[in-house]
Amino acid sequence: MTKTAPTRIATVHARRVWDSRGRPTVEAEVATEGGAFGRAIAPAGASRGANEAIDLRDGGKRFGGWDVTHAVKAVNGAIAGALTGADVSDQAAIDRALIDLDGTANKSNLGGNATVAVSMACLHAAAAAAGMPLWQYLWAGETRTRTGTPTLPLPEIQIFGGGAHAERRVDVQDFMVIATGADDYEQALAWTAEVYLAAGRIMADQGLLQGVADEGGFWPAFDTNEQAVETLVRAIEGAGLTPGDQVSISLDIAASEFGSGGKYRLARDGSELDSNALADMLLGWVLRYPIVSIEDPMGEDDPEGFIAFGKRAPETLQIVGDDLLVTNAERVCAAHRDGVVNTALIKPNQAGTMTETKAAFDAARTNGMGVIVSARSGETEDATIVHLAVGWNSLQLKVGSFARSERMVKWNEGLRIGDAIGTFALPPKSVFPWGR
Repeated sequence: MTKTAPTRIATVHARRVWDSRGRPTVEAEVATEGGAFGRAIAPAGASRGANEAIDLRDGGKRFGGWDVTHAVKAVNGAIAGALTGADVSDQAAIDRALIDLDGTANKSNLGGNATVAVSMACLHAAAAAAGMPLWQYLWAGETRTRTGTPTLPLPEIQIFGGGAHAERRVDVQDFMVIATGADDYEQALAWTAEVYLAAGRIMADQGLLQGVADEGGFWPAFDTNEQAVETLVRAIEGAGLTPGDQVSISLDIAASEFGSGGKYRLARDGSELDSNALADMLLGWVLRYPIVSIEDPMGEDDPEGFIAFGKRAPETLQIVGDDLLVTNAERVCAAHRDGVVNTALIKPNQAGTMTETKAAFDAARTNGMGVIVSARSGETEDATIVHLAVGWNSLQLKVGSFARSERMVKWNEGLRIGDAIGTFALPPKSVFPWGR
């Protein structure tokens, strides 16, 4: 009898499952000859950068064109054929095989939804083969020197949804809170829970609540974008917490969604602004409200606006790149060189493989930038990104709001990991721009 190699891939299988919007997505499973098993599900974004990996969708009338039968067939056919017999512990080789098999810059042949699901599933299988939870496998596998124990990432949590996540009821996409004064991960979640409940009471009392947005935050009926910021401050106070001390505000402007060529149309405010005027508005908010982080303040096609915004912003402001960077190492390095942003948002499905995701993460770290591991607006019960955030030692984690199980499964996974580590410690406050 031939002895099997315990880390050699025996099977790769995919199926269609459903995401938090009720749309089809790809789930991949990988098993090794030694019996190790990994499973992962591809998320999907509504607000997407032009240069990120492309989901392969069927088109046509079925499920509004969102079906993924071609992506599933790609996994069960070409991808399974290419990976069967490969060493699951060699993530770089697996991902290189996926990249070469696809042959495009944006994963348009196989579909980024197919490649990221398989790549993540292989990573889970490799951890299982090593007898470790994924966070521990990643932590142990880092080449740089490790000291002490892992910390948990500081949560960045949506309270109000807007933009593409709430039918553009307000222009700004995410109104979030960060428990900047929390002593640990448990306390950060508890404070956020109180803010979320207080925001719900305010919205209900004032007749401002229209439902729940894509990421679990309240779907608001605000008259202006700034009213959302004002209400968020009131919610922090209503929770018995101090704005700017215990809990601060983070905004994802997602300016590419309402701007082009350096011109920005704020439908809710009834105004059209150029880059300078938009910067005036946002930096005015920073002066008036306890805002510590702004993501995508300008459109991805407006790098000059990004650079000008960064030069005018206070050094304590975290400026995050998402659509501009799309989890791409070259773009991250270029953004650092040009002084565009000081923090990179990392979304695995923007890159399409774990190796490319890690390269973007490492590029940010090497250049002294902050890193936020992030979910997408179309999510599932998959909690891979929480393990990535802990295992790679990310400073922050962004997965949406403090509601809906596709979000809470990730926040709760952080609690389980903290129990396993034996500490809920967060990164020291001094590593964040607002704490320096």
